[in-house]
Amino acid sequence: MRYVRKVLVTALMASTLLVAAAEAKTLVYCSEGSPENFNPQINTTGTSLDAARHIYNQLTEFAPGTVNVVPGLAEKWEVTPDGKTVTFHLRKGVKFHSSKSFTPTRDFNADDVLFSFNRMWKADSPYAKVSGGAYDYFNDMDMPNILDTIEKKDPLTVVFHLKQANAPVLANLAMDFASILSAEYADVMLKAKTPEKVDQEPIGTGPFSFVAYQKDAAIRFKAFPAYFRGKAKIDDLVFAITPDATARYAKLKAKECQVMVSPNPADLPAMKKDAAVTVLEQAGLNIGYLSMNTLKPPFDKKEVRQAINMAIDRDSILKEVYQGAGQKAKNPIPPNIWSFDTGTKDYAYDPTKAKAMLTAAGVKDLKSDLWYMPVQRPYNPNGKRMAEMMQADLAKVGIAVELKSFEWGEYRKRLQAGEHQMGLLGWTGDNGDPDNFFFLLGCPDGKPAGQNLSKWCNKDFDAGLVEARNSADKAKRTAIYKKMQAIFKDEVPWLTIAHSTVFEPVRKEVTGYKVSPLGRHEFYEVNVK
Repeated sequence: MRYVRKVLVTALMASTLLVAAAEAKTLVYCSEGSPENFNPQINTTGTSLDAARHIYNQLTEFAPGTVNVVPGLAEKWEVTPDGKTVTFHLRKGVKFHSSKSFTPTRDFNADDVLFSFNRMWKADSPYAKVSGGAYDYFNDMDMPNILDTIEKKDPLTVVFHLKQANAPVLANLAMDFASILSAEYADVMLKAKTPEKVDQEPIGTGPFSFVAYQKDAAIRFKAFPAYFRGKAKIDDLVFAITPDATARYAKLKAKECQVMVSPNPADLPAMKKDAAVTVLEQAGLNIGYLSMNTLKPPFDKKEVRQAINMAIDRDSILKEVYQGAGQKAKNPIPPNIWSFDTGTKDYAYDPTKAKAMLTAAGVKDLKSDLWYMPVQRPYNPNGKRMAEMMQADLAKVGIAVELKSFEWGEYRKRLQAGEHQMGLLGWTGDNGDPDNFFFLLGCPDGKPAGQNLSKWCNKDFDAGLVEARNSADKAKRTAIYKKMQAIFKDEVPWLTIAHSTVFEPVRKEVTGYKVSPLGRHEFYEVNVK
């Protein structure tokens, strides 16, 4: 009965979407998974951030399709010569969305900025513990140690006082975690004793307002007529949640969606021959990796981690899983980002040497789990197949591997909690700065960051992370990052697998869509003929 009910609900929703499409200009995007919620402050997955991005703005933003920082809710800013004070001048007249639960009585102002950052930063914020109270991005970007105070100078002026200069700060503030929420909406929901609605029924200033969400089926948004940059070209935006890549392509061909994420590499030749489809292509600012949990013996020994680097045939993985749409990774940052060290010497595939190293390290008859993601990601088109290939390779050197997976949200939470011995994941850059990759292995205050899945801490690596952030000298930062890459390659908390090429199939009737180097899917400038 539950299955029948779900089918009926999905069918009803689909028919509603068809009616909407007939009455308004609608763009349907075939996404790959369901979001955890609609608040970027408490999300870490690209799936969830994509679903919320259209609702919000940040003080600074990235120009679509680039990593260039441009004005957002702040129309301009000044940075003092010492780099420790940033004054943001806010836009006047910016409107918030409304919903069945809330109608705003005022425009965006400095109070919204203070509320949004204090929620993540201050334990005494009434929203600090709402929806679990985990602000991984804010903490992993070391914001508590960067920020000294945030001052409301007047309703349209906010001053960020930093403890020390921070080179990436303007780019960091353009990231999704720095989205600005409505303080007034938060107050209303707190008085109604439903504060979690702020995260599940979102209110923002962005180009699209939230309409409805059916888990594992669809998310509906409507263009916000009062958006400060002007109404979007489309009227309705729909996320058709479709986990299977083959099903996404079938929907694209059937005109049930106009844009899709993460095609199967095997489908690309047919897509490129399809007269109705344009396959957009770009070198990904990403990395796919295998994390080894250094808190669980024998992965605490770097010799064991080095042996695993030699035991796995990455060339075969590139050929079968990526089907040539990528390149082997040797550093923790991609080659299309500045400071990449071309001189790094990689580990060669050598199962005989790997087996000898394991024996020398006292490792015999090792049994381990190996986790693989249940969804397709831009940095890994087929986690299960990759895990199976690794399992076969590791068996050749005497490591018996049990494969595990969980629902995507649960998978991420368990990895971050360090439950795994080995686990597959990856990263797409958020802001174009090398810091945005190196921070994944950081240990603020000596503790592994939430994104540090290997739970690996190295004092010299961390010192470099902090020193590079405090410098505005690009040459100096590059030299620091090269040293950090050498430390990483010696310690190898990850097996670096590949930097993938990102392909995004788009129907020919779509105009204005741009592939983002940051892995974003943005639709404000998009139109449908």
